[in-house]
Amino acid sequence: MNFSGSYAGADVIFLLKPLPLADFVEDVGEKEKLIQSGRCHYSEMLSPERLPSPRYEAVFEEACAANGERMARDCLVLAGLIAARRSGPVTLVSLARGGTPVGVVLRRLLERVHGRSAAHYSLSIVRDRGIDANALRHILAQGHAPESIVFVDGWTGKGVIARELAASIECFNLEHGSAIDSGLHVLSDLAGSAACAASCEDYLIPSSILNATVSGLVSRSVLNEAIGPSDFHGCVLYSDFAPHDRSRAFVDAVEARALALAESADIGAQAIDTQAAAARSRACIAAAMARYGIHDVNLIKPGIGEATRVLLRRAPRLLVLRDPQAASTAHLRLLAEEKGVAVEVDPHLPYQAVSLIRSASDA
Repeated sequence: MNFSGSYAGADVIFLLKPLPLADFVEDVGEKEKLIQSGRCHYSEMLSPERLPSPRYEAVFEEACAANGERMARDCLVLAGLIAARRSGPVTLVSLARGGTPVGVVLRRLLERVHGRSAAHYSLSIVRDRGIDANALRHILAQGHAPESIVFVDGWTGKGVIARELAASIECFNLEHGSAIDSGLHVLSDLAGSAACAASCEDYLIPSSILNATVSGLVSRSVLNEAIGPSDFHGCVLYSDFAPHDRSRAFVDAVEARALALAESADIGAQAIDTQAAAARSRACIAAAMARYGIHDVNLIKPGIGEATRVLLRRAPRLLVLRDPQAASTAHLRLLAEEKGVAVEVDPHLPYQAVSLIRSASDA
């Protein structure tokens, strides 16, 4: 099924199969036990999302006010980098769902700032399972040239998805005789694993704060027994959340800020030291594993974006902050308070935040 969620049809086509929410695991703790025991892969299960509290909505508004222009600037920079690296029409392929709002804004900026024809699809990629090859084949079947494809996400955490993407596309290219570029394009590359990024700083990307209500009312992707051999990966559509949806308003606001910046200033890309970013990422992970006695690297989520995901949908053990008063981590402090999660301060942390997932063996 092709659909656009709550976005305008011209902005994105989701290549996902809608599934009924009733089929998924309700209890987060039970889901965590199943994942960590190896009985189920995380992509097979989904816990129902809940609407953010009024306090959390206010924090989102504050994040947009404080960081909306920074995100707009980085979208403008990334659009310029993509325009310079691709000739002819561009086919943006965002990784659902963190990359979807970014992809929507990039599509608009490529057309309106750079005069480039751009299509935008959003598909699933799953750690350890790879990219949705059916969705990728569908994109090529629409007549899009393999060399026009640009993969987009919001940020990198440990670089796992960037590596998964590279491995998946290598296999896809071998199987289909294609030459798709597997490089990932992001706003913030904390892991030094992206092919192209506007920044490598850990800053608050406002769309990372919310779930479905800033991502077209679409859940994260699912890959379980409900997905047949010819199906796209699955998702849940939270249509009941429509009265609270921010998806269109958010991308409209980011685009407007980016267009204003494009008219008022010369926005150029800055050099990014990906080797230093990668070394910083490795050191942070190693230090956390040693300090907290963690043996599974998947239980460590560095950076604001990844830390937010843990507090929103996993079973968090601990939130570590560099600055306990930083405005950019106000939403994390609120989530920790609402969920009773301990907070620790480490002024030497290389990122603004790190979340640790609770080990099922400790539950």
